[in-house]
Amino acid sequence: MSTSEPASGERSHGWLGWLLLGVGLFGAAFLLPVNVKSLNTALLREAGRGTPAVSGLGRNLLELDKPGPAVLVLEAANAVGDTGAAALKVVFDDYALRHPDMMTLGGGDRALVPLLQGEGRGGDGKSRPVLTLLAQQRERENLRAYLSVSRLPGVQALLKTADLTTTTRFVPARRPGGQPLDAVILLSAYLWQGGNLAAPLQREVRALAEAAVTSGHMGELEDFYLDILTLGKRLDWVQLSELLLTATSTGTVGQFAHLARVAPEHLPVTYTAALMTRSADLVARYLIAFGQPGAENLRLALSHGQGAIKQLVEQQAPVSTAPGPEFEMGAGFALRHPDLALFLKYAAFLAGAFLLLRAVDLRFFRLIETTLRSGFPRMGSGILALILTFIFFVFSEPYLLKAAPVSDYQIKLVIPLLGDAATAAAATTPSTNNTTMSNSTILSVVVFAVIQVVMYVICLLKISEVDRQTLPVSTKLKLMENEENLFDGGLYIGIAGTATALVLQVLGLIEANLLAAYSSNLFGIVCVALVKIRHVRPYKRKLILDLPVPAAVTA
Repeated sequence: MSTSEPASGERSHGWLGWLLLGVGLFGAAFLLPVNVKSLNTALLREAGRGTPAVSGLGRNLLELDKPGPAVLVLEAANAVGDTGAAALKVVFDDYALRHPDMMTLGGGDRALVPLLQGEGRGGDGKSRPVLTLLAQQRERENLRAYLSVSRLPGVQALLKTADLTTTTRFVPARRPGGQPLDAVILLSAYLWQGGNLAAPLQREVRALAEAAVTSGHMGELEDFYLDILTLGKRLDWVQLSELLLTATSTGTVGQFAHLARVAPEHLPVTYTAALMTRSADLVARYLIAFGQPGAENLRLALSHGQGAIKQLVEQQAPVSTAPGPEFEMGAGFALRHPDLALFLKYAAFLAGAFLLLRAVDLRFFRLIETTLRSGFPRMGSGILALILTFIFFVFSEPYLLKAAPVSDYQIKLVIPLLGDAATAAAATTPSTNNTTMSNSTILSVVVFAVIQVVMYVICLLKISEVDRQTLPVSTKLKLMENEENLFDGGLYIGIAGTATALVLQVLGLIEANLLAAYSSNLFGIVCVALVKIRHVRPYKRKLILDLPVPAAVTA
C-alpha cells in the first residue's frame, strides 16, 4: 500500500503537466500557417518578404525604355496599394515628358517605326494599340514589303496564310473586308521575325502555319489569329511583345485573350503578374480556374511582392481568408518544407488533444478509470483525440469539403459572327458560391460535438455510480441493462440534432450545408460506439464473470 500510494499521488498531481504540454502542442498546431488545399496569407507574406515589389518592376521597365508595360504595371501598383506607386507615377510622368516619341509603341523599335506613317510616327506622348497602327493600307503594304524579304521560313509560312480562303471567323485577307485578318497576319509575322514570341510558342505557331499552307485550311491557326486580334486591339506593340515572351503556347495566348474580353478591369493585374512570374501560362490558368476570387488573390499576392505571386500561381491554390488572427510563426519553415510542416501540424494537434484528454481523465475521472480498467481508458482517449483531430482538420481546411464554384471566367465554346470576332465575349456565369464555411456552420458543428462529449461523460458517470453501489452483482447487471436507453442517448440526440439543423436550414436561419446537419448524427454514432464497445461491454463482461456459480453446476 505504501508503494502504490505515492505512485497514485504522483499520478493524480501529474495532470497539470499533461495539461500544459497538451496546450503547448495544440497551440503550435494552431499557429503553423500551412493547409492542404489553400494558402495562408502569412505564408504569402513570408514568400514575398525581401522580393521586388510591383513598383520596382515598373522602374526597371522604364530603365529599359519600355514605358508601355510600365504604365500597366503602374495601374497594378495603384490597384494593390503598393507604397511605391506614387513615386513610380512621378518617374513615369517625367519619362513621358522627356520621351514622347517612345510612348506610341510603348517603347522603341528601330525597324517598325520607319514603316509606319501618320499616327504611327507618334510624338504626342500617347500610347496606341498596335493594330490601330496597321489600319491603313499603306502601313500594311510597308510592313508586307519589309517581311517579304525575310529569310526565316516561319515568317514566310505566316505570310502565305493570307492567300487562304477557308476561314470561318474572318473574312479572307484578300477579299473586301479582310483588312483585320491581313493586319493580324502581318503582325504575327513581324512578332516571329523579331523574336518576340517565346521559343515554344514560336515553334507551335510555325507548325500551325505550315500545316495550314499545306492543307489549305486555317484550322487552329485561325484561333491564334483571333486571339492576337483581341490583344492587339488592347495592347501597344511593346506590351504585346513582352506578354507573348512569357506565353509558351497558343492555348495560353487564347486564355489571356479570353480574360481581356470578359475581365478587362483585371488586365493590369494579370499582365503585371505574368511579367513578374515570367509565366503567363500559370497566371491565366489560375485566374480562369478561380474567377473573381482568383483576381483578388492575385492582387493580394502582388501587394506582398514577387515571391508571393510566384508562390500563389505555382501552388494553384486559393487563399484562405477565414476570419481570425494570422500568425507568422513557422511561416518560413512551412514555406521551405510544406509537406513536413503539414504532417507536424496535425501530429502536434493529435498529440496535444490526447494529452489534454489524459489530463482531464486524471483530474476528474480517475475513479472511473480505476473502476473500468478493463475498458482500456487510454485507448478511449486516443480514439477521442483522433476524432477531435479529424474535426480540427475539417475546420482548418476551408476548401476541403466544398467543391470549387464555377469560375466567372471559364472559357465557353462560342463561335462568333464574321466581322465581330474581336469583340465577341464569352458568356459568363456569375458565381455566388462561397468556398469557405460560414460561422453559423462552424458553430453548429461545434455545438453538436460538445453535446456528444457531455453525453459521453454522463454515461461514464452512470457506469461509475452503478459500480460504487453495494449491491449484488446480479442486481448491478440488471441496473446496467436498465440504462440501455441512456447509453443509446447519444444516437437519439444525434438524430434530433440533424433534424433540427435541416429545419433551421429550410427556414434560412443558418446556411444550407449538409455538413452542419449530418455531423450531429456522425458524432452521435461515434459517442454510442465508444460508450457501448469500450466501456459498457467490458464492464458487463466483468459482472457476468463475477456472478456466483450455482451449486448444481459446481457439483
